[in-house]
Amino acid sequence: MPVLRNRAVFDLARGVRAFFGFEAGLTRAEALVPENDEIQNLHRLAAEKAAEIERLEKEVAASVGRTDGVDPENIVWIFGVARVGSTWLASMMGETEGFTVWNEPRVGSLLGNFYYGRGAHRGGKHGILGGPDEKRSRAIRAFILASAHEKFPEVSGDGYLVVKEPNGSNGAPLLAQALPESRMIFLVRDPRDVASSGIGAASEGGWYAETRKRRGGASKEQSPDDIVEARSKRYVEFIGRSKEAYQAHRGPKVLVKYEELRADTLGTMKRMYSGLGISVEEDEVARAVEKHSWENIPEEKKGPDKFYRKATPGGWREDLTPEQVRVIERITAPFIEEFYSA
Repeated sequence: MPVLRNRAVFDLARGVRAFFGFEAGLTRAEALVPENDEIQNLHRLAAEKAAEIERLEKEVAASVGRTDGVDPENIVWIFGVARVGSTWLASMMGETEGFTVWNEPRVGSLLGNFYYGRGAHRGGKHGILGGPDEKRSRAIRAFILASAHEKFPEVSGDGYLVVKEPNGSNGAPLLAQALPESRMIFLVRDPRDVASSGIGAASEGGWYAETRKRRGGASKEQSPDDIVEARSKRYVEFIGRSKEAYQAHRGPKVLVKYEELRADTLGTMKRMYSGLGISVEEDEVARAVEKHSWENIPEEKKGPDKFYRKATPGGWREDLTPEQVRVIERITAPFIEEFYSA
């Protein structure tokens, strides 16, 4: 539900909390003292309370509606880490009618860097992200939904907002906890290919290094070995937090491997939509897959130093030195064992 400013919302929340606590107590009492008239009377009172809650729900719906903003159930997160194929996946999803892509808001990085990196979770009541989990989650939820509505006012009702957030995945647990009904894609790729791709991007002349120069960013040159170690550590942090969020998430979710997406793009997309509980036309998905296939990317946009590098799973065997492979495998060992040991 979008951010609401209505007294009925507070009354509804209070009523729901009281009702479920009341019902739980009745259930325990009934187990101890079955067929008790007083308990039956209390059940009738509980039914009246449920009716009151339903009335308040209708009042809220009538006064503010669910169409004013993005429906949290229709937010689809793409978590992982940079260079796992999230741009490709999000582009295909964005071709489908009713889908809008929010390209790297990095809200997860904003929250994750502060919460985990600076120990903000120890800030207590006065820390902006301190205090009880439920209060922190409500604040994050309000922030995300309000931001989504301001940036994408056209997304409402049945529309889906696909949030491509690989570079914000170190905050994935906070985002997922704040929006438990949202949908989640956990996108994974072999860390050796991720690091190999990172070398091509961040080395002198690579697309990422050149982009930073154009934007006036730091131009500190890194050796390939430094890039490998840094990318491997980043992989552990971001994929680790994505996995944590994925395991705890109560909403629809699906694990997608980049290698599966490359081998059978259409089949994997269909499985993904099914796992997310989203109904899409197969012809529409097929057209999106065809439009964004590797073969249809212009040749001048592809190459070792380009954003679209080679899209070849296992290419790390040709790109990395034995020592670089050993470094990556040592740092990312738990994830290689879990996802790529076969």
